[in-house]
Amino acid sequence: MLPKEYRLKSRSAFKATYKVKNSFHKGGITMFVGILKKEDVPTKAGFVVSKKVHKRAVKRNRLKRLMRESYRLMLKNNSLGNSQKCLSLIFVGSEKALNKSFDEINSVMKKLVGGVDV
Repeated sequence: MLPKEYRLKSRSAFKATYKVKNSFHKGGITMFVGILKKEDVPTKAGFVVSKKVHKRAVKRNRLKRLMRESYRLMLKNNSLGNSQKCLSLIFVGSEKALNKSFDEINSVMKKLVGGVDV
């Protein structure tokens, strides 16, 4: 499970991140990047899969779990690179990513996080 200090939870934080309009898309996952950090606080991450993607909550939650676990492993291995300079990240899953395995999701997430140019 992702530690509490790394979770993006409030509605206002999500809105502020979306407002920056800085996004990257790869393999069915879109990553929205927030503003740069000024002080030394941890980067917070949010995970979203809309009801429009699939009507079954089980499918949506599975995709969110896979994305969250992939991010947690990258955080543990300190392989987040330049994305650590951002205040917040939001990962949005789409229909393309629903039936992918963990290895496929993990490789897409690594490409997204590694491709952040701040």
